[in-house]
Amino acid sequence: MTQSDGNREDMDGGPVIGLLLAGGRARRMGGGDKCLLTLHGRPLLDHVIDRLTPQVSDLVINANGDPERFASFGLPVVRDPVEGFAGPLAGVLAGMLWARANRGHAKWVVTAATDTPFFPSDLVARFRSAVSDTYPAIALSASNGRQHPVFGLWPTELAADLDEALRQGTRKVLDWTEKHPTVIVDFPFITAGGETIDPFFNTNRPEDLEKAETLLEQFAS
Repeated sequence: MTQSDGNREDMDGGPVIGLLLAGGRARRMGGGDKCLLTLHGRPLLDHVIDRLTPQVSDLVINANGDPERFASFGLPVVRDPVEGFAGPLAGVLAGMLWARANRGHAKWVVTAATDTPFFPSDLVARFRSAVSDTYPAIALSASNGRQHPVFGLWPTELAADLDEALRQGTRKVLDWTEKHPTVIVDFPFITAGGETIDPFFNTNRPEDLEKAETLLEQFAS
């Protein structure tokens, strides 16, 4: 087997682990777990789980504090491996470490924000296609030219490098990804009830949650 054949097997074979990033502070929502707020009669996190489940082999929640508050979802909960609020990169590392410990043949972790209920249903497929010629490479999402680095595809092979970067104080996603091969995947806007919206629309404020409620009704009609 040639080196290139081996890389292709790494890229195309094996499962993708889905990591739900629930570690945000939700300051603009008054604090607490934003993903547990109710949207259309169900926790916001439920909608995100429904969106990502068909795209991955496993789902894991990244959250700090008492994991029992997520017990009803029946998913593993992993905390940041770095002390203090280290941001989404710490969550990415938590997912990588979980994948290596529990699904050793998994080469990829895909991350999704838990306050973004309309993200693309082909997120993982397009990420995998974008990095099909390079391993290990990172894929990050964008829409209308704006990057959304919380939604990304991460090769577990970079776990040690990310761990070292975090321990040296790196906190911004792009500060780390710029040191590695990275592909930006741009996703089109979507239409609901005649309104064009960003698929990565997130519920940062109470009024955003109200808008998401209206959008869900429009998608259903």
